Amino acid sequence: MYDIAVIGAGIAGSYIARELTRYKLDIVLLDGENDVGNQITMANSAIVHAGFDAPASKLKGKFNAPGNIMYEKVCEDLDVPFKRCGSLVVAHNEYEMATIQELYQNGLKNGVPGLQILFKDEVHAMEPNLNEDICGALYAPTAGIVSPFELCIHAAENAVDNGVTLKMNHMVSDIKNHHGYFEIITNAGNVEAKYVINAAGLFADNIYAMVGEPYFKLLARKGHYFIFDKEAGSLVNSVIFPCPSKKGKGILVAPTVHGNLLIGPDAEPVSYKGDIATTGERLDYIKENALKNCPDLPFNKIIRSYAGLRNTPVRDTYTTTDGDFIIEESPVRGFINVAGYESPGLTSIPAVAHHVVENIVKPMIPHLEENPDYNPKVRKHLRFDEMTEDEKVEIIKEDPKYGKVICRCETITEGEIIDVIHRSAGARSVKAVKKRTRAGMGRCQGGFCSPRVVEILARELNVPLDDVMYDQQDSAYILSGHTKSVKEEA
Repeated sequence: MYDIAVIGAGIAGSYIARELTRYKLDIVLLDGENDVGNQITMANSAIVHAGFDAPASKLKGKFNAPGNIMYEKVCEDLDVPFKRCGSLVVAHNEYEMATIQELYQNGLKNGVPGLQILFKDEVHAMEPNLNEDICGALYAPTAGIVSPFELCIHAAENAVDNGVTLKMNHMVSDIKNHHGYFEIITNAGNVEAKYVINAAGLFADNIYAMVGEPYFKLLARKGHYFIFDKEAGSLVNSVIFPCPSKKGKGILVAPTVHGNLLIGPDAEPVSYKGDIATTGERLDYIKENALKNCPDLPFNKIIRSYAGLRNTPVRDTYTTTDGDFIIEESPVRGFINVAGYESPGLTSIPAVAHHVVENIVKPMIPHLEENPDYNPKVRKHLRFDEMTEDEKVEIIKEDPKYGKVICRCETITEGEIIDVIHRSAGARSVKAVKKRTRAGMGRCQGGFCSPRVVEILARELNVPLDDVMYDQQDSAYILSGHTKSVKEEA
């Protein structure tokens, strides 16, 4: 029996599991997917928000700015690319400037450092490619950009290295409360734990309903995005937000930490929590609204469009949108909900995880002992394209596979792909390799490198080629069999 079971290996569950390893606890991290960070964490705006917009009275306001401050240390320990590029909330008229002033005052209440209200000339000096009619902006220098799926993967890897048991492809179908421990029923076997942390993303309401009377519901919203080629990556230097409305933060334009340009998302309510299909109508909406702030967007440089899901929490009678995180021990003793985890959840996670462990878990489990072997750092990931020429020569001498470039768009080598396959929380699918190395994220979107990635996965995992999946277990196959025998080919 485990001390704690964490359900959901997205950014919330993976990071909380890592934080728990600071103490002597037997922890299991469960997820129904084939890889960690495969749902909400995989497809979001990748913004580390400064923290000026969430009301100070809400948990979002409480955790955003402190989480932001922790990011340098977190990303250094977990070897994740992170950049403080700053953000601008832009205004086109006096009415929007009044909203800018409100955001500024709220940011001061939340303890956001360095906020400035800029006027037209200052905005255009900082961002010359913005629309000429922008008359001012709120500048937040502490805002940044990160790779959310790499952060999640490395947090899970570090958790496993510190003793967490990771169980992927364990879809939870029921939970039995034995009043002293929980029995978690999954498609791959049952798991017993004294305590449960429910971090199941969009499905956290479904998970809680297995043990208690529902008191919150999660409504799914779909957001569309475009990714531009790196040729367009320098069009803006900062994260550009429109002035927010009651509908949300609007369509942003932002550089990515890997040098691309991103625009999106919209917020389309959907009834099916697995609906990530894109539609031309919503993609056109993204383009139309992004152009209002950045009129020179080169749409001929788009390399990918996609959609991701996020949730809106609704409490009690399901008639009032609460709009805040749900982070608490539930009415069921020993069962903790970390739900309704929408923006700024990615930014807040270092502070939220600390709060969950120190203020919720520790009072439940008396006499917790610190783990003397806890190591917050992951083993460095070798990124061939970022090495000096001398470093490249040395690593190729040590292992010639680092001299074989598999993904030409991103200059990803065979050595890097083999490394991520054999790490803790290692890659088991083409998409998992893509998330860890960026092989397939370049201009050709895997058109040339994917067959080689399949071959490497099959060889390193010692499985047939047609057993290698693109993504999860029920995803479409890549190969279905031989088209002709070796003898016929000869």
